[in-house]
Amino acid sequence: MTTRERKRAALWDVDGTLIDSREYHWLSWQGALAAEGFEVTPEQFADSFGRRNDEILRGYFPAYSSDDITRVGEAKEVEYRRLVREQGIDLLPGVRRWLDRLRAEGWRQAVASSAPRANLEVIVEALGLGGYFAAVAAAEDVTEGKPDPQVFLVAAAKLGVEPGNCVVVEDAPAGTEAARRARMRSVGVLSSHGELTADIVVRTLAELPDTAFDDLLKESETTR
Repeated sequence: MTTRERKRAALWDVDGTLIDSREYHWLSWQGALAAEGFEVTPEQFADSFGRRNDEILRGYFPAYSSDDITRVGEAKEVEYRRLVREQGIDLLPGVRRWLDRLRAEGWRQAVASSAPRANLEVIVEALGLGGYFAAVAAAEDVTEGKPDPQVFLVAAAKLGVEPGNCVVVEDAPAGTEAARRARMRSVGVLSSHGELTADIVVRTLAELPDTAFDDLLKESETTR
């Protein structure tokens, strides 16, 4: 069976890959934590970016109950979703081209993120991307965050595609490591980190050659 004849999937991380909503996350974390009497620093925000909310909040508030952790995390996400809805968001360079190209070539596509499902739904709706993604794997679908491969394995299972036939698009070291652990190929985008270990690393997806995704799966075939 040729590469084009078998089921193939592109699994997309969101922030730093599809979009850059870092400023919205920063503003919403500031507000939610200020309500708890906690002043988050830019350095703390940068260190925690991309991690699950419960992991972040347990570090800030070790004495908080699970209910309190959930309450603060939800307050942050409600504000984040408001910012996306009211102020809008744009796709990063090259993303639309690749979404269109992969769909035209028969690739199945999914969002695979540690963000809450409601956030992902708001982003997909705001950008009009509903026709591109056949599945969403979100925080509610997993018990472990990246670099654990769970979110990518869940996304692949939802699409009905074998892990070895998946290409992950990521911007974070934890994400590309999760892809490696899932035995998937990866494209790393240098939008939020200065260094990445991935099968292909680019500054933006606009730099990717037209055959990049197919070439990655062909390379996988030769190493099996």
